[in-house]
Amino acid sequence: MTDRILVLYGSYRSDRMGIRLADFIVKGLRDRSVDAELIDAKAIGLPMLDRMYKEHPKGTAPAAMEELAQKIIAADGFVFVTGEYNWGLQPGLKNLTDHFLEEWFWRPAAIASYSAGRFSGARAALAWHGTLSEMGMVVTSSTIAVGPIGQSLSEAGEPTGEGGKALARSFPRFADDLMWWVEAAKAQRAKKAPPY
Repeated sequence: MTDRILVLYGSYRSDRMGIRLADFIVKGLRDRSVDAELIDAKAIGLPMLDRMYKEHPKGTAPAAMEELAQKIIAADGFVFVTGEYNWGLQPGLKNLTDHFLEEWFWRPAAIASYSAGRFSGARAALAWHGTLSEMGMVVTSSTIAVGPIGQSLSEAGEPTGEGGKALARSFPRFADDLMWWVEAAKAQRAKKAPPY
């Protein structure tokens, strides 16, 4: 069976550049025969968090939330692609993530960060590490950090310049690390009865 990875992206800006990194990761995983799907918070359009998925009586959650919950439950792992906003978490991605809890459990998550500047979203990646761990995910040690994003990836998500070369060099280890944890988590989940 093919491993299923959700690549979650959360910018709501009109001139989004981080989508280039999300597209690059989806393509890179698909090139490795992984079933990778982009989950774009802006396209899904969940409201600001009022009720989590689990707080809706069964069968009454909004359709977009129900559909995403089923995708999360069926996934083997996740990649969170995050920009850095004022040294912190990207609000659109955080809002999307917070609608769920148990659905994330016992699966690995990898973090890919970006920014317009040279720090490449590293502070946001650090903040996400603790958040995702608290939400029941194992966070991989390999990360990707891209900056400046506009000079490192073309509009088509192709690596450009020195930043793009660095990204192309770092991606194989990033993907290998994620997929190792995917296999380890699948083996452990197979030993436990749901929910996990």
